[in-house]
Amino acid sequence: MYIDPTLYTTRPTDERLPKEMRSYDLLEAIGVPFVRIDHDAANTMEDCAEAKALLGVKICKNLLLCNSQKTKFYMLLMSGEKQFVTKDFSKKIGSSRLSFAPPEFMERFLDITPGSLSVLGLMNDTENNVTLYIDRDVVADEYFGCHPCINTSSIRFSTKDLLEKVIPATHHEFSFVELD
Repeated sequence: MYIDPTLYTTRPTDERLPKEMRSYDLLEAIGVPFVRIDHDAANTMEDCAEAKALLGVKICKNLLLCNSQKTKFYMLLMSGEKQFVTKDFSKKIGSSRLSFAPPEFMERFLDITPGSLSVLGLMNDTENNVTLYIDRDVVADEYFGCHPCINTSSIRFSTKDLLEKVIPATHHEFSFVELD
């Protein structure tokens, strides 16, 4: 996977998808400084490893889950070092057994395609269809990394800004979970 090792502190100036540019619009509007790198499409945790190393952040898994009736949807931000166990998470949030949400819900609610899931996509969920959960280990570090709604760039900003500015700007609340 090719990665441009340049650390940018501004939005891209070349042609990008509107959903990516909305991410930068949001960050700029709420005064969140960020560092950005560009790379080939990163579809797996392994693909993200080099990008995260350049940004100096840990890898965070972003999962979109739903109940069996597909009436309740959950975004989980969890440590990339942990293994996701569906039944354990379901039990912790008091939900019936969960599964990965079909891609069409990711696109409909968050305007994101698989491989690009990001907390920034919550800005597109204006009807609050998705409930956010964050593994406590994710916020233990000074910086947080994610995609700007497309997996050909990665960005870093402070974890404090994630909790105090970014998530509130999406008009979502969140709950912490402790995953083993």
